[in-house]
Amino acid sequence: QAVPRLNQYWHPWLLVGRATGTIRLGADEWSVAGAHVYGEKNWGAEGFPDSWWWGQAHGFAEPGATVAFAGGQVHARPLGLPLRTEVTALVVRLPGGRVLRLGDPGLTPVTADVGDGFWRLRGVDRLTGWRIAVDARDPVHRAHVLPVPLPSRNRNTPGALEHLDGELDVEVTRRGVRRPVWRGSTRVAGLERGGLDLAEGELARRGGDPRPAAR
Repeated sequence: QAVPRLNQYWHPWLLVGRATGTIRLGADEWSVAGAHVYGEKNWGAEGFPDSWWWGQAHGFAEPGATVAFAGGQVHARPLGLPLRTEVTALVVRLPGGRVLRLGDPGLTPVTADVGDGFWRLRGVDRLTGWRIAVDARDPVHRAHVLPVPLPSRNRNTPGALEHLDGELDVEVTRRGVRRPVWRGSTRVAGLERGGLDLAEGELARRGGDPRPAAR
């Protein structure tokens, strides 16, 4: 958020919330009592980067633990100078409530290796010695092709491959501590890999019409 006019910003503002209510879909109905919820905000110029990746997970053995990450190709022209780089941010709420935030390219860098059906992130806090490793996976054929908005054109277009129940493993360690501070696994991770060309190609491969739908 310190750099103005980027094409994308990401802020996870609700890591551990609770929801109670009723979900109705046609004749089906489900009661929800104390379900885990998560909230974030995304904003920027014309919606989305050329490519991006995202993930969020509850469902660990420890109910208060949370993992969230987002990254992609960002670009801007602050002070008239062109800027184009790849950035990933990673947030982990430990079972005891401590929140670790990584993503500053200089002090807390995160590397991301993302491809067909896998997400591999490695982050380190160079000052405090915290390290986070995240490995997630889900086959591409299980993904939902998610539409995203193109505000200036007043329409949607296929934009991302969305996985609603992927597998995710996380390990948190700290310099000077021999054993991992925390390890967790879940099978209900939300995972995403985005890009207009990527999503349109996957939809076409499935026999759908990749052309954007007019509003």
